Amino acid sequence: MNLKRAMGKIYHQRYLLLMSLPFVIWVVIFKYVPIWGWTMAFQEYKPHRTFWQQPWVGLAHFRELFRDPMFYEVMRNTLVMSVLSLICGYTLPIIFALLLNELRNGFFKRFVQTVSYLPHFVSWVIVASMFSKLLGIDGGVNQALMALGIIDKPILFLAQGRYFWGLVTSIEVWKEIGWNSIIFLAAMMAVDPDLYDAAAVDGAGRFRRMWHVTLPGISTVIAIMLIMSIGNLINIGFEKQFLLGNNLVKDYSEVLDLYVLNYGIRIGRYSYGTAIGIFKSVVSVTLLLLANGIIRRINPEGRII
Repeated sequence: MNLKRAMGKIYHQRYLLLMSLPFVIWVVIFKYVPIWGWTMAFQEYKPHRTFWQQPWVGLAHFRELFRDPMFYEVMRNTLVMSVLSLICGYTLPIIFALLLNELRNGFFKRFVQTVSYLPHFVSWVIVASMFSKLLGIDGGVNQALMALGIIDKPILFLAQGRYFWGLVTSIEVWKEIGWNSIIFLAAMMAVDPDLYDAAAVDGAGRFRRMWHVTLPGISTVIAIMLIMSIGNLINIGFEKQFLLGNNLVKDYSEVLDLYVLNYGIRIGRYSYGTAIGIFKSVVSVTLLLLANGIIRRINPEGRII
């Protein structure tokens, strides 16, 4: 009986299943088939050998990874910048979306939205070049600070490690805040307008309506986005660190993906790089499950699994 019911559902939803089939095939080919390459982490992989000729070394590359002191420095940089990005890059788009949602002038609202979205489409190469000029000795930031009497001489912002984490986070927020606010704005459109009218009748001002109507109305979306952000905590990429970093701030700019590039792929240590990739995947899945479990206890509707 259950099989018959299941086949009936498949038949009634056959068009939806056919529409989703190309995407399922794409995921299988580009996401699951490459997992076969994880076997390299347990081999001493050499490109000129066939799979069966590769010598198996077990967990040797993982042991080497955890014995390398540089790995822990790289993990520190990765986690600090990831946490800063999570705190600022997750909360500020929500605040920005709340403020945009309160604008009543339609033209001005659309103008602000468009301007805030544009930096997302600018490549990190251009963004890094632009901020390198702005933050240089003769850049606009130093000139403005000296004109206001805040500093007496130019500051080498990109040559001092103590500034690097904050600068990278600030630039990333500037670039992505508008784009990341889209999903929250879309969720706010689904909040029942009658709730705002009822809150206004009860004497609630704009701030109270945001706190007691808008935020509870989008709490499920906020929870889901938080879970996904935590799951990607150590997958911060390397473009911004690679482009904004230099040898003077290397101790603060080198993250896990740069470590893979410099000490794995560039020198032909493909097995070592694959071992780091597996480590990242295991950490990401663990963080995703932990975040999902915590959110499920707080807001059952906001869980992913």
